[in-house]
Amino acid sequence: MALRSMLFVPGDSERKLAKAPAAGADALILDLEDAVDAARLPAARIIVQEYLAARPASGPELWVRINPLDSGLALDDLAAVVRSAPDAILLPKGQGAQSIVMLDHCLAALEAREGLAPGAIGIMPVATETAGAMFSLGGYADCSPRLRGLTWGAEDLAAVLGAASNRREDGEYDFTYQLARSLCLLGAAAAGVPAIDTIWGNFRDMEGLRKDAARARRAGFTGKIAIHPDQVAAINDAFTPDPADVERARRIVQAFEQAPGAGTLQLDGEMLDRPHLKQAMRILASVPAAS
Repeated sequence: MALRSMLFVPGDSERKLAKAPAAGADALILDLEDAVDAARLPAARIIVQEYLAARPASGPELWVRINPLDSGLALDDLAAVVRSAPDAILLPKGQGAQSIVMLDHCLAALEAREGLAPGAIGIMPVATETAGAMFSLGGYADCSPRLRGLTWGAEDLAAVLGAASNRREDGEYDFTYQLARSLCLLGAAAAGVPAIDTIWGNFRDMEGLRKDAARARRAGFTGKIAIHPDQVAAINDAFTPDPADVERARRIVQAFEQAPGAGTLQLDGEMLDRPHLKQAMRILASVPAAS
């Protein structure tokens, strides 16, 4: 299933966890990192593990954002939640492919301990949160079959750089953070996985969110992370192709199927080649299962 929207939910809030599925996100990210005070982390691990264990047969994917691998907290996070088989782990402050390989090994050991299918749990790093990580975004290809995508973030990177803000006076990202966004998109394409856009921080600014999500989709991102349930509908709308686009994509795929071996062909007076076919298939892959 294409992940258009992924909603952060604090892992220590049973009330917010209970309400979160109603938001309509394709995935919930049960957060054990920034949304949870250190003193509440042991309780949050239990809450998240029990929430995963009680998941219904249908509903959004359930991911867990653990603490960074070098925090001294990540292994305890994993030991608590893997037993209830989250769909994937969101890894903050990833340091490139070596972080994915390390996390893959940890998950493999815990899956074996819990009797889970090997490789059942996916991984997606937040791939731009440190200065060093910015230089490794082209290296994720073939690092692990668990890799589900790449996403990026600007807040932690700004803190690392000592920046007063990550945005210009006009509200747009400064160059360094535009670069992080572009490199995440390119790195995901090089690795053959989806690129998921970062948050829109002002959850009351719905018009700004819509514009930001539309820009992300035009650029090639396939989904976006939400920090508030009210953001989910706008994100889903931005990343769901309209019926006219879907119908045209289906016609393009059908045209190539009917002309096997053709490098180019015509449809409605337009010359089409293999990149058009690839884009059409991507559009069809982004259609929600119920459509």
